[in-house]
Amino acid sequence: MSAAAEPAAEPTEELTGRGQTRAHLVEVAIRLLAEGGRDAVTTRAVAAAAGVQAPTIYRLFGDKGGLLDAVAEHGYATYLAGKQASDLDGDPVAGLRAGWDLTVEFALANPALYALMWVDPRPGPMPPAAEVGFRILRERVARLARAGRLRVPEGHAVQLIHAAGTGTVMSLLALPAEQRDLAVSRIAREACLAAITTDAPVHADGGGPGDDVGPVAAAVTLRAALPQLGSLSDAERTLLGEWLDRIAGAR
Repeated sequence: MSAAAEPAAEPTEELTGRGQTRAHLVEVAIRLLAEGGRDAVTTRAVAAAAGVQAPTIYRLFGDKGGLLDAVAEHGYATYLAGKQASDLDGDPVAGLRAGWDLTVEFALANPALYALMWVDPRPGPMPPAAEVGFRILRERVARLARAGRLRVPEGHAVQLIHAAGTGTVMSLLALPAEQRDLAVSRIAREACLAAITTDAPVHADGGGPGDDVGPVAAAVTLRAALPQLGSLSDAERTLLGEWLDRIAGAR
């Protein structure tokens, strides 16, 4: 008989203090970012405002880039936590609309945080907050594909939505707040949806009710359902996936 697992150790005062210091530095950096933009978030300024020594930032975050990643991730997570999650069992097109509107709302309310996530170029991997945003977008698009409502490959849809949404946001942010017309966002959103979605579900046999969808939309739908085809071997699913990707990418 295996030995019983030992109870988890209680957090030490040192670890608790480290976490508190890290959270405090992130909060200070978020405030400086909101007040003065990215240029205001220097290690010296954050350390001074937080009442710590600059080496503390490097010890907790690695470098300034690590601090900025933590700021973007915390800010985005906090924003999402304050919003009701869309109904994942409802209409996937409506869910995508809600996601677009939520992103635009976040960007206009937090332009500096949005820039950290999507706009400001930095070498290295994508910031964690941007990874979260892309993961949510990819899942929304995958739901469209599984529902037979996507007429282009999933990857193309994700790229198009991201590009159109980012361009819309940056155009709005370039204007004074009183001149921003959200009708522009709605028009761009609907144009994007019209380009990537079908009016009626596409079935695996390539047809929809009263809709001549063609082989591309049918291939996209079947590709999304491929992991559920238990009657095929792994090799057969891989081969069929390659064929479907080739059809879906046809021009």
